[in-house]
Amino acid sequence: MPHITIEYAILVPVLILQIFLFPLTTSWLMSTWVDSRRSLALQEAASHLGSIIQQMYFSLSHDTILAGSVTQKPDVPLYIENNPYTGSATLRTVVNEAQNSSKILDITFRLENTGITTTTRVILGQNVLWKNSTFVSNSANTCIVAEKFENGTILLSFGG
Repeated sequence: MPHITIEYAILVPVLILQIFLFPLTTSWLMSTWVDSRRSLALQEAASHLGSIIQQMYFSLSHDTILAGSVTQKPDVPLYIENNPYTGSATLRTVVNEAQNSSKILDITFRLENTGITTTTRVILGQNVLWKNSTFVSNSANTCIVAEKFENGTILLSFGG
């Protein structure tokens, strides 16, 4: 008889601990997995948008293209798991060892209601300007605007 009592004294707290430990661990793992999935989807959208901006810039920067304006509606999702996202960008100049300057556009996306952010970088030439603007994923008028001037400068911005 005393052996059964000792077994109960040892196993009952372990069973009670498992009742609380397994659901908490499962919840924590699922939260981590959902955040990772959202972060990956946001990074994919930012990278795709950066690629579109880079393609628009290189298309317009060719010598055979005359001054004008191009608008592109990006094919990124309106929502990521029912959450809209916003984006902003900043342009900075980088000078490499050969004294050639390039400009890098840092695009930052933020997933609303989650606090998840991601940044992607786009390398552009020295004849680019960025107009401060905000990308709103669920806006019906969201687009990317590129305008080439007579002097060859290209002004990029988010439209909408």
